[in-house]
Amino acid sequence: MKRLNITFSALVLMFANFVPAATSTPQDVEHAKSGHEHSEAQVKAMHVHEADEVPHENEQAVSQPQPEHDEQAGGVRLTDTQMRLANVQISKLEKRVYQSQLYAPGEIKANGYSSYVLSPRVDSIVVKRHATLGQHIKAGAPLVSLFSAEVASAQTTYRLAKAEWQRVQKMGKGTVSEKRLLTAKAEYEVAQSQLVAFGLSSKAIEQSADIPAEKLGEYTLFAGTSGAVLSDNFAQGQRVDAGIELMLIADESLLWVEAKLSANQTIDIDEGTTAQVKVNQQMYPATVIQEAHTIDQATRSRVVRLSVKNNQHTLHPGMFSDVYFEFATEQKVLAVPEQALLRNPDGDWAVFVQDEDGELISTEVELGQRFAGFREIKGLPEGTKVVTEGAFFVASEQAKGGFDPHNH
Repeated sequence: MKRLNITFSALVLMFANFVPAATSTPQDVEHAKSGHEHSEAQVKAMHVHEADEVPHENEQAVSQPQPEHDEQAGGVRLTDTQMRLANVQISKLEKRVYQSQLYAPGEIKANGYSSYVLSPRVDSIVVKRHATLGQHIKAGAPLVSLFSAEVASAQTTYRLAKAEWQRVQKMGKGTVSEKRLLTAKAEYEVAQSQLVAFGLSSKAIEQSADIPAEKLGEYTLFAGTSGAVLSDNFAQGQRVDAGIELMLIADESLLWVEAKLSANQTIDIDEGTTAQVKVNQQMYPATVIQEAHTIDQATRSRVVRLSVKNNQHTLHPGMFSDVYFEFATEQKVLAVPEQALLRNPDGDWAVFVQDEDGELISTEVELGQRFAGFREIKGLPEGTKVVTEGAFFVASEQAKGGFDPHNH
């Protein structure tokens, strides 16, 4: 009975809510109808306004010039004026023989065949220097004066032997025996040879017989070749051992370049192979003169020696250099200048190819050998028109065409 009472009450409430809606006045219905008609008029006006605006947008699109860039194809069109001002050059790919390059680090060295190392042949003391570091000297110029007790003893022996030889010569064969003459002559020649072995010049040896006693033991070393003094590792008053290097004189008009190649490098570099030596952004032609057949134990590298002319004296031993060996390709290949290659957004190498409509399109290529200023490319047929100069300008124009200020 309780459940029936609840259901009857719910029905009464539903009927009460329905009665006002059913008993709406004609004025209310008319008002609702007029409001509905008003909204339909607004919709029609909005449609008419949109229809009026469409031709206006089309007219504006027609009046504006078309952009020069094709965003879909990623290409770009340049006017003749742009190409002329930016120096954009377009060339056809043509197979030909190029000079391939092999790089190796190098160092400028003194020409060992035209250099002269000054060193004493007997333990000595430096008395005076006659040349300084970097000075250009002539062959035969005095370089350093030394003193040696052994030289003084040898000079004394020479003086006695020379005097004895001169005395027996005046006596004649009838007065002295043949053995005496031969002995005196041999002693004189041995004493003279001893001074020659110590490094004394012929003039200095002759003067040894007449110099004062206090000057005995002093001798001067002279330059054996013309050139520049590259090192002078000594000081006046210093005691130096026999054989130690005092000075290095080298003719810098023709220097050596020692290029160091990897020990695993199997390419043959024959004598006479040409190369380019780069020092301080300057290029110098060089020629291979020797190739080592052993591996350097310290650097584990193979040394190739080249000769380079230094007529302007801009190169000096000790300078580091970049060496580019040049080899002619065995067959004709397609190549473009290095500046024609650019990276595309994917990081791959590409060049700009001109199609039949004159549009420049970025096209991916595969790189091959490196040549002198050129790089072999693969993936394009011979005769393709490629931008060889001004590729960076074309790329910047392409980037402008792909830029959307509204981020659409």
